[in-house]
Amino acid sequence: MSKRNRRIVLIAAMVILLSLLSVVTYMYMNERAGGLADRRISKVWGMDEPIRIPIANSPEGAVQEFRGEFYTSQFIHQEAVDGGMILFTHKKGRENISNLQMEYVRKNIFGWKWVWGGGYSVSEATEGEFALDYMSIPTLDQVSTPFPMLFGNIQDSSIKRISVETQENGTVIATEAKLVEVSHGHLIWYIYLPPSAAIPYIIKGFNEEGKLITHEQIKDANDSGSLTLRK
Repeated sequence: MSKRNRRIVLIAAMVILLSLLSVVTYMYMNERAGGLADRRISKVWGMDEPIRIPIANSPEGAVQEFRGEFYTSQFIHQEAVDGGMILFTHKKGRENISNLQMEYVRKNIFGWKWVWGGGYSVSEATEGEFALDYMSIPTLDQVSTPFPMLFGNIQDSSIKRISVETQENGTVIATEAKLVEVSHGHLIWYIYLPPSAAIPYIIKGFNEEGKLITHEQIKDANDSGSLTLRK
């Protein structure tokens, strides 16, 4: 190889190296605690100062690092989504209380970082009164997430299928929920809605024969509550 060609190769290698360093530097500035990603989350919360969300080595660690050392909820289920992980947690030892928490964490080259979460806690009904609980998580402005979504506990064992209906350009779109048994007798449900889905939502619950046994229209994208069984 001639001296001139070696010089061209060296310059090209230096340009590539500097480009890679620039990309990594930007990614670090974006992902570090208090960085650009945290500033976007802070704007969603309406905060003037950025929050500081640490980076962890695992999805569970990301939740625990953000929630703090006194976070004692039990991780009961997780599912990989595009770019990250959805985790569900449950607080033990709360008698006559139905509770569920959802956490979304994102994977980056440095590790895992908490992005968003939400949960509810409601009194359990007497036997045969409530069919299921729900919580709605809306799309976030300027933050990439798998939302909108709904999730909750199933309180009545007769619920075998759940769907959520939305409308788009006058057409009804029915999306099926996932039902997961996280422990003996404890079932949760969750559903990712199309990004274009808009309020109102209609939650429908069906029994084993396919009969509609509960339904409710949700008019608030940040709503939570319980659905009763139809008599």
